[in-house]
Amino acid sequence: MTIYIDADACPVIRIAESIARKHGIPVVLLCDTSHRLTSDYSTVKVIGAGADAVDLALINLCRRGDIVITQDYGVAALALGKGAGAIHQSGMLYTDDNIDRLLMERHLAKKARRDGKHHLKGPAKRTEEDDRHFAESFEQLIIQAEKAPE
Repeated sequence: MTIYIDADACPVIRIAESIARKHGIPVVLLCDTSHRLTSDYSTVKVIGAGADAVDLALINLCRRGDIVITQDYGVAALALGKGAGAIHQSGMLYTDDNIDRLLMERHLAKKARRDGKHHLKGPAKRTEEDDRHFAESFEQLIIQAEKAPE
């Protein structure tokens, strides 16, 4: 098992690394050339610039039984399709039961923005409670993945 993190602007890298280290699971951070990441635990892969370069590289690397941390619903859907686990930085687990709804909501929101009918504010400021929720959900996902048959 490997944990892959869509690391561009990901606020939970250090939390994920800490939990992964405790379980002895390798972590790969993927970012584009406009980000500078360093880690004393994870392998950092800098992917060339391009709209979806990091996303495509992550999906090409991940395999059944791996875990992907991403806020991109499309990346999560592709990871689930490969048999990997997927989690949002908020701690929400992506599942076969919720991914279609999430993708549809994303599509409708994008369509509304394009039509000028809807203006969304950015995300709320991250809190310690958000970090706790992510850590708990991530730990549970790892435990489930470790128990799953190969």
